[in-house]
Amino acid sequence: MKKGILLSVASSALFATMYFYATLMQPFDGDIVFAWRILMGLPMLALVVQRARGWGAVRQTARNFSRGRFLAAMIVCSLLLGVQLWLFVWAPLHGHALNVSMGYFLLPLVMVLVGRLFYRERLSAWQAWAVAFAALGVGHEWWRLGTVSWTTLLVALGYPPYFMLRRRLRVDALTSLWFDMFFLLPAAVVILQAQAAEAVRLFAAHPRLILQVPVLGLLSAVSLSMYLAASRMLPLSLFGLLSYVEPVLLFWVAFLLMGEPVAPAQWLTYVPIWIAVGLVAAEGIRKLKAAPPAGGGAA
Repeated sequence: MKKGILLSVASSALFATMYFYATLMQPFDGDIVFAWRILMGLPMLALVVQRARGWGAVRQTARNFSRGRFLAAMIVCSLLLGVQLWLFVWAPLHGHALNVSMGYFLLPLVMVLVGRLFYRERLSAWQAWAVAFAALGVGHEWWRLGTVSWTTLLVALGYPPYFMLRRRLRVDALTSLWFDMFFLLPAAVVILQAQAAEAVRLFAAHPRLILQVPVLGLLSAVSLSMYLAASRMLPLSLFGLLSYVEPVLLFWVAFLLMGEPVAPAQWLTYVPIWIAVGLVAAEGIRKLKAAPPAGGGAA
């Protein structure tokens, strides 16, 4: 359990590091950084699959591609995730880092609503209050600006269809992620080919990028492997609670390291959403403490 907690927190820290690291890869733009992340991350992910002895599951899933609807659904899954992977490295380079962190704060709460609306899961009193506070924060932002950032909405509303489709496909997380990345490879190659001349010029002008590109792949693979390892070691409820560490780190990275400003009135947007997240986390902690201790040996 302690090792799983450490791995989960470390993976969140590495994701936040990668968030800031994208800004260090300028003058590359977000599209090129995304393409290199896929191109360098795929072989690193292959090592994770090898270590987890997951190639059998990969081959079994590939056999199902003879069913056209299954293959189409897997490709759609990949595209949905690809948009999020692109946004994650694009946002820090274009002044949307705080907006994306807001989306990650809202995502667990949106998933609570998805569970209620699509899977008939009942909301507890804590969850109902959390949704109300989140709605208050989003409503204030809408009143303040007349809209909510499209990058915030893309994270909060873009991930749930991905998780719902992956759940329907019943493919394990590591296998699904392998095919997600694999199907994104052609897009990465096309982007790099289209900007090949510019990339060569930037590599020549900024030799540091030659080293930074493989480090990006390493960060992506190590953070991913830690995340997947933690998901196997921890109870689902505790693993879900620890997922709140990442948006907290993303916010402070954007605010302190990237220097994105927060207007005084904007705190009235963030604070209710943080209260909502705190309520969900507090309920999870309460349930963990109330649960009987698990017997038996280590997982």
